[in-house]
Amino acid sequence: MNAEVATMVGLVLVGVLVLVVAGGACVVWADRGGPRWVRGVAAVTLAAGELVRGSEKRRRRRLDRNRNSGDSD
Repeated sequence: MNAEVATMVGLVLVGVLVLVVAGGACVVWADRGGPRWVRGVAAVTLAAGELVRGSEKRRRRRLDRNRNSGDSD
């Protein structure tokens, strides 16, 4: 992996981290009665979290099914 690609990957990861932290701050602010745009960002953040959790549950179920199917050998 060359230095340019590593730098770009690092920048993307920092960008994602900033978005996560900002979304979390908006959730806290919205809970305390923030402006409308903050409540909108908080709703999007919470919905994205639910999607991530749902995909993780589906992935775990699929892995468990694959493990259990191999036990009968």
